[in-house]
Amino acid sequence: MKLTVYLAGEIHTAWREELTDKVRTLDLPIDFVGPMTDHDKSDNIGEIVLGEQVDAIAKDEAASQINNLRTQLLMKKSDLVIALFGEKYKQWNTAMDASAAISLQKPLILIRPQALHHPLKELSNKANVTVETVNQALKVLAYVFE
Repeated sequence: MKLTVYLAGEIHTAWREELTDKVRTLDLPIDFVGPMTDHDKSDNIGEIVLGEQVDAIAKDEAASQINNLRTQLLMKKSDLVIALFGEKYKQWNTAMDASAAISLQKPLILIRPQALHHPLKELSNKANVTVETVNQALKVLAYVFE
């Protein structure tokens, strides 16, 4: 059995690389997909496709449409979603992706530090598993294949 895992969460730290490297080390049969992690490309994709927009709001709207399409397609094809909430960045996209996974009835592993327990309690309650670290999520993935 091979799984496709959508990695939702902030794109400013190397948590995805940390997880994918550890999965490769364990030789788990997992393919990873996720949002566009090139921040500039994500912000500018609307203008790349549609040309220059009239203002910053129109630019954001054009990019959002394309990014949302990409997310929807990749998440629907995924077997599992892992959503990471870190302490440093505001993460509305992570919350949106985790909620979308729940709506799509995709199994969800939520990674969030203990400090975010209270603001994420309802979302955590809807996730299949809530952990505090990438290593704990890795252990859950490894357990699936035991």
